[in-house]
Amino acid sequence: MGQWVVMAQYSYGETYRTEFIRRGLQSEELALAELRGVLSTYLPSKGIVEQWRQVYRYPGPETYLVVIKGMVTKWECTLRVAEMVVGSADASAAGAAGEPQDRIPPGH
Repeated sequence: MGQWVVMAQYSYGETYRTEFIRRGLQSEELALAELRGVLSTYLPSKGIVEQWRQVYRYPGPETYLVVIKGMVTKWECTLRVAEMVVGSADASAAGAAGEPQDRIPPGH
């Protein structure tokens, strides 16, 4: 059984962000229920004063576009679920010599 998350992804200025709304859910069904529960309430950490909200569902796997009109700007984000398939606690992910996986590749 995997570890499921509910996440929001959006651009803010020149930064692309991923926020984890909920982590550690034990099944896809629980994650989807949580996702559906936050569609009408989720606000980004950037502090928007909501005037109105529109929610659109993409075809296929449950993914939603949330559009929120604030006092000054209109803000858009994508809400979806994902399953963690490899974590740092997984010994096979640490590499043969136990090297960290977040190093900069040669030539970059």
